[in-house]
Amino acid sequence: MPARLPPLNAIRAFVVAARHLSFTRAADELCVTHSAVSRQVKTLEDYLGVSLFERLTRQVVLTAAGQRFYAEVGGALDQIGAAAQAFTTRPPERAVRINVRPSFAVRWLIPRLPSFVEQCPGIEPQVITSTLSPDKAADTFDVAIRRGLKGWPADLTLQPFLEDDVHVVAAPALLRTHPIADVHAIRRHVLLSAKTRKEDWPDWQRFVGLARIKPAGTLQFDHLHFVLQAAVDGLGIALCPASLVGNDLATGRLVSPLPAFRMPLQRYYYCVSPTAGPEARQFVAWLESELAAQGGAA
Repeated sequence: MPARLPPLNAIRAFVVAARHLSFTRAADELCVTHSAVSRQVKTLEDYLGVSLFERLTRQVVLTAAGQRFYAEVGGALDQIGAAAQAFTTRPPERAVRINVRPSFAVRWLIPRLPSFVEQCPGIEPQVITSTLSPDKAADTFDVAIRRGLKGWPADLTLQPFLEDDVHVVAAPALLRTHPIADVHAIRRHVLLSAKTRKEDWPDWQRFVGLARIKPAGTLQFDHLHFVLQAAVDGLGIALCPASLVGNDLATGRLVSPLPAFRMPLQRYYYCVSPTAGPEARQFVAWLESELAAQGGAA
C-alpha cells in the first residue's frame, strides 16, 4: 500500500513561508490570512512530529528539520507544477533548456537572465536545476554548465567558461563587532559550511598555511545558498566561490575581509548537446558576452 501523503495544502503553505522566511509574505502570495498560513504549517508539523520553524518575535527561522524538509519538497512542488503546466500550456516554439546546479542557477544565472531575454525575446530560457552530473541527467538539455572536467558525457565537447576562487565572506555588522585583521582571527568566529562543500575550510586553511584551528563554533547547511543567507544574517563567516557571491558583495550585504587569501577552484565548463537547435548557440553566445563583460573571470 502506498505511503499516506501529508496534507498538500499545508506543504504548499510551508514551502512559500520557508522561501520568504515570513508567514505574512506567504499569506500575501497565497492570498490567505497570516493565521491560515500559521495553521497550515502547524498541521504539517503535527503530521511530521517535528518543528519546522523557530518562531521569534518578529520573524520565523527554519529549524534544521525545516531546512531538510524544504530542500526536498521545494523541488518536488516545482516538478508537480511543471508537470501540470505541460498539460495545460502550449510549449513555446523556441526554447533553450539549461542544466545547472541549484546554487549556480540562483546566484549566477537567474540574476543575469533578464539580459538574455531582452537580447533574444523570442527564446524562452528553461532552467533545469540538478545536483547530478550531466552524464547522469534525468532530463534532456540543450546546454549544461558545471565545474570541472569530470561527469560529462563522452560525446560532448567542453568549452572553458568561468574561472573561480573561494574566499572568506561575512556580514559587515558582524565584522564591526568581531574584526578579521588576519587569518588567525577566524578562530574567534563560527564557521559556516555546506554539506556539498564541507572540505572547503580545511582546504583553505592548508592553502593559507594556517594550522588546524578550533573555531568558536560551526554550522553546516544542506545547500550553499543557505550558507550565504546565514552569512548575510550574521550567523558566522563563510567560504564562498566568487562566482556565486558577486551580487552580495556588490550590494554590500557581504564583504571579503581577507581579499588576499583567495583559494583557486576548478573552473566552470559548458557544453552544447548535439541535438540542440540554433537557440542554444544564441544562448552560449550570450554566455560568452557575459563572461567578457566581467573581465573573463568570476
